[in-house]
Amino acid sequence: MVINLLGLDIGGSRIGIARVNMSARLPEPLGTYKNDEFFLDSLKSLIKEHQIDTLVIGLPRNMQGQETAQSNYVRDFCKSTIEPLGLKILWQDETLSSVEAVKRLGARKYHKSDIDSQAAGIILEDYLKGSVNI
Repeated sequence: MVINLLGLDIGGSRIGIARVNMSARLPEPLGTYKNDEFFLDSLKSLIKEHQIDTLVIGLPRNMQGQETAQSNYVRDFCKSTIEPLGLKILWQDETLSSVEAVKRLGARKYHKSDIDSQAAGIILEDYLKGSVNI
């Protein structure tokens, strides 16, 4: 059985999403969505379209590895919005994922939203490498 993962980089106004098929193991950014009343419908569509089994959620931490106010926001958002979907949820430390996303985007012209979907891909990469799964 092939497992398909969806990675989420959850922010207050935007949510970056990427996916990975565990047989290919190559994360693919799928875009950035507004964190609004329409997000859940978009997420459900992506889950169905890509036959997602598991969600890997980026959990923000500070440089000392401690959770922050944003960590609490992400946990609360997941509890109220994502957990009711009934999918398996895995947590992945997302420290510096946005910084790495900016590096990868380099000098080319990009929007802020590009950073979020790239960060979601990096969260999946880190999960696949086994680095700081929480």
